[in-house]
Amino acid sequence: MNKITTYFKESYQELMEKVTWPTWTQLQQSTVIVLVATIIITAMVWAMDFASNQVLKLIYSLFK
Repeated sequence: MNKITTYFKESYQELMEKVTWPTWTQLQQSTVIVLVATIIITAMVWAMDFASNQVLKLIYSLFK
């Protein structure tokens, strides 16, 4: 049980003294970057899905 207590104490100490937390501005910039990247990747996946759907419809219509 002593090891668990020591682990939590050391973890808390590391989080408070050794970790460099981002500033509010850095956090906002990172959030915007993630949102923009998410939107771009979502658009790319949607475009690939739409294109493959159209190609498959064309191929299926040839064999009717």
